[in-house]
Amino acid sequence: MTRTWHRWQDWAAVVIGVLTALSPIVVSTDAAALWTLIVFGVLIAGTALWSLAQPGSVASEYVHAVLGVLLFISPWVFGYADMAGAAWTSWIAGVLTVAAGLAALPAAQADHRGLAAH
Repeated sequence: MTRTWHRWQDWAAVVIGVLTALSPIVVSTDAAALWTLIVFGVLIAGTALWSLAQPGSVASEYVHAVLGVLLFISPWVFGYADMAGAAWTSWIAGVLTVAAGLAALPAAQADHRGLAAH
C-alpha cells in the first residue's frame, strides 16, 4: 500500500497554489489578474491535495503541468502582462507548478504500478 500525504512535490504545489491565490493581497492587479491568480491558485492547490490523497493518480501530476502552463501564459491571454507583480507571479508560479508536476510524475507512476500489482 502506498503512503498518502508524503510526496514533497505535491506539498510544494499546495504552497505554490496557496501563495498564488493570496498574491493579489500584495501585488497590484486588475479584475482579470485578480481572478486569474485566485482561480489558478485554488485549482493548483486542489489538484495537489488530490495528488497527496491518491499518490497513485498519474493524471493529477499531468493536471499540475497543464495548469502551470496555463498560468504561465495567462498574463498575455488575459492582458495583464504590463502589471509587473501579477505577471511575474504568474510566470514564476507557472514554471514552479510545471516543475513540481513533472518531478512527481515518476513517483506517481511507480505508486500506480504498485497499486495495479495488488
